[in-house]
Amino acid sequence: MINFEEELKNFHPSLEIDEAEDAIYNQDLTDMADLLVNMIKDVKDAEN
Repeated sequence: MINFEEELKNFHPSLEIDEAEDAIYNQDLTDMADLLVNMIKDVKDAEN
């Protein structure tokens, strides 16, 4: 059985569009391109 009172305690309202956009863009996330660039740099540094 779902305890609605308990579920409501865990509820957090969603961010407004501007707030969500700021939260997303202000995170420094590493993507695959960053990982590949770092790996290539590491290989080149190891060769020298």
